[in-house]
Amino acid sequence: MSMPSVDRLQMKIFADGADIKAIREAAANPLIKGFTTNPSLMRAAGVNDYKAFAIEALKVVSDRPISFEVFADDFPTMEDQAREIASWGSNVYVKIPVSNTKGEFAGPLIARLSRAGVKLNITAIMTVDQVARVCEALTDNAVAVISVFAGRIADTGRDPVPVMSDSLRVLRNRPKAELLWASPREVLNIFQADEIGCHIITVTGDHLKKLSLVAKDLNEYSRETVIMFYKDAVSAGYSIPLTAKRAAS
Repeated sequence: MSMPSVDRLQMKIFADGADIKAIREAAANPLIKGFTTNPSLMRAAGVNDYKAFAIEALKVVSDRPISFEVFADDFPTMEDQAREIASWGSNVYVKIPVSNTKGEFAGPLIARLSRAGVKLNITAIMTVDQVARVCEALTDNAVAVISVFAGRIADTGRDPVPVMSDSLRVLRNRPKAELLWASPREVLNIFQADEIGCHIITVTGDHLKKLSLVAKDLNEYSRETVIMFYKDAVSAGYSIPLTAKRAAS
C-alpha cells in the first residue's frame, strides 16, 4: 500500500452516529457523503422519540443519504415500519437486518420492498453467503446499500478483506447496490476498504478526528508520544525513590 492520502480516496465516507450536534458538525464536512444510524446508537445518545429524532436529523441532512433502521422482530411489522420510514424523505434509506432475532432470513421482505422502490440498507451482514442471498432478493436495478460488518468479522480473529473482496464480486450483477464496510476499528480500515474498491465506509467521530494523523511523519509522532508520557508523569507527580547505593553512584 502506498503512502495514504485522504485526498486520493475514491470511496464515500458516511458518518455513523445518533447525536444531532455531531451530525450537524459532520454535515458541514465536505468529506462526509452520507449518514447512518441504528437503534443502539440512538439509545446510547439518549434518543427517546425515534421519529422526532429522525425528522430533526433530516432537517440537518437533506442533501445526502441517511439510514434509519426498523426495530420490529416480525416481518409484517418490519414492513410497516420500513414503509413509514421511507416516507420521511427522498434521501432516506431503510435499514433492514439480514435476519430477525430467530435467524430467519429477511429475503422475502427485502424482495417486496425492493420491488416497491424503497431504498434499502441491508445491515448486520457478516458472510459472503448472506451477501449472495440478499442480492438474489433485490431487483436488478435496486438502489441499495449492503452493510457488511467488517469490524465485527475482524473481532473474531478473521481477516475481513477477503470477505469484502468476494462481496464486491457478488454485487457485480446489482449495479445500483453498493458495498458498505461497517464498524471499522481503525483508520487503516478506511484505506484497506478503498484499496479493494469498496463503495462506502462508515466512520465514527473518533475516526474522523484521527484523519488528521494520516501520513504523519512517524519519527515526529514517536517524539510526540515520548513527550506525552513525560508530561503525564510530571503532571501526576510520580517519583521513584532511589536506593542509597544507586543514588550515591
